[in-house]
Amino acid sequence: MASQPPFDSVKLNIDDIEKGAQVATSLLQQRANDVRNNRVNWQSYLQGQMISKEDFEFISLFDNGNVDQRAAMLHDQAGKTQFAKTFFNVMSHIAKDQTLQYILTMLDDSLQEDKSRVELLKQYSKKNKESVWTPFLHLLDRNDRFIVNQTSRIIAKIACWGKDVMDPADLKFYLNWLKEQLVLKGNEYLQTAARCLQMMLRVDEYRHMFVQVEGVATIVLVLDSSKMGFQIQYQLSFCLWCLTFNSTLLERINKQYNIIPILSDLLSDTVKEKVSRIILATFRNMLEKPEERETVQENALAMVQCKVLKQLELLEARKFDDPDIVEDLAYLTEKLQESVQDLSSFDEYHTEIKSGRLEWSPVHKSDRFWRENAIRLNEKNYELLKILVRLLEGSRDPLILSVAAHDIGEYVRYYPRGKNVIEQLGAKQLVMTYLTHEDPNVRYEALIAVQKLMVHNWEYLGKQISQANQEEGPGVVQAKA
Repeated sequence: MASQPPFDSVKLNIDDIEKGAQVATSLLQQRANDVRNNRVNWQSYLQGQMISKEDFEFISLFDNGNVDQRAAMLHDQAGKTQFAKTFFNVMSHIAKDQTLQYILTMLDDSLQEDKSRVELLKQYSKKNKESVWTPFLHLLDRNDRFIVNQTSRIIAKIACWGKDVMDPADLKFYLNWLKEQLVLKGNEYLQTAARCLQMMLRVDEYRHMFVQVEGVATIVLVLDSSKMGFQIQYQLSFCLWCLTFNSTLLERINKQYNIIPILSDLLSDTVKEKVSRIILATFRNMLEKPEERETVQENALAMVQCKVLKQLELLEARKFDDPDIVEDLAYLTEKLQESVQDLSSFDEYHTEIKSGRLEWSPVHKSDRFWRENAIRLNEKNYELLKILVRLLEGSRDPLILSVAAHDIGEYVRYYPRGKNVIEQLGAKQLVMTYLTHEDPNVRYEALIAVQKLMVHNWEYLGKQISQANQEEGPGVVQAKA
């Protein structure tokens, strides 16, 4: 059996998850209702010799039966075999979009009635030495968007409700397809794709492949878009929550994809309780699940840096009735306050740099801090310096560029061999490019950093700094303060 995440250890229950699914697939469900009302004339397909008499008799009875009658048809082995055989046959022999929509909707409804029916499809395929996935994966290439997304729902159900997990090659294909749907421009079935991903990531084996195909980066990209509605925010946050049940993946995804700032922004902006709840549950996992104490500490510091404590205070003032939210709020507040008490100046600096959200916090302007900690920027193969270089390369925010340039200069000022390191990392040339930046604060910090890189006489440098202040004017000094 595919291993399932320990959902009993988390307060969100399955009923709530399934209620979310109904909302998430509302457009698909609405169109599925229209499809159900467009009944198929199976007799015409029999007369046209497009389906066999055996398949005609089964699907006609199955289509016209109620829930109990359909269950009775699948009571014995012959009926179970015919169920799979007929659906595979009609799917392969009928190409008309309208009819295929109906067939897929009927199959999806049947699986929803009884999850164990996915095994009938798997057993039949295995007996015939065929892949259960191939007929469905091929349909993902169709032009009809309803067919494509109804097929995707069926694939997710077979993958998650069966005894055996999806094989790696087909799993990789399907997860990459879901990724593409998340960023597909104008995708009206976006919530359906997200719902399929919610299902898939409840299975631990599938989480590893999703991280491997850079799925987390796609989720972060979508969540970072201001155009996303609260339902997508909830669903994709749910996906991240699922990933945080695996301690190995948890350590990797936050270091590599920096999800705490994204989720903290959502927590700050959302007014929807279910979005707040899933983010709080995710944050709690990030403090409870890691096996390494260092990882827990890094996550807590990142939350502190992203002003999560302030958000917790605001949420507590809202007086939620949901006991799960109340408990998570209390837990997170306690843990983050403990983290603040243990916070050293270098921890604070380390967390800020790793978050990529630089500001003029006190450590940047503290001579004592740089005197004591400049050499620590060499740790972990110059990890923090490399982040500063990346920010100089990729950021357009004048504040971030100003602080990054300043810190490069301070590192060189207080670490004797800093100039060589900075040159090897390519930071010297980067800083020099900002001497002509449109923002006066960026120009100022770039100038001072370049002087620190070039000048050995600090007394002379002090005079140059004073002169630069006079040339740039009081506005710059005020902006820096």
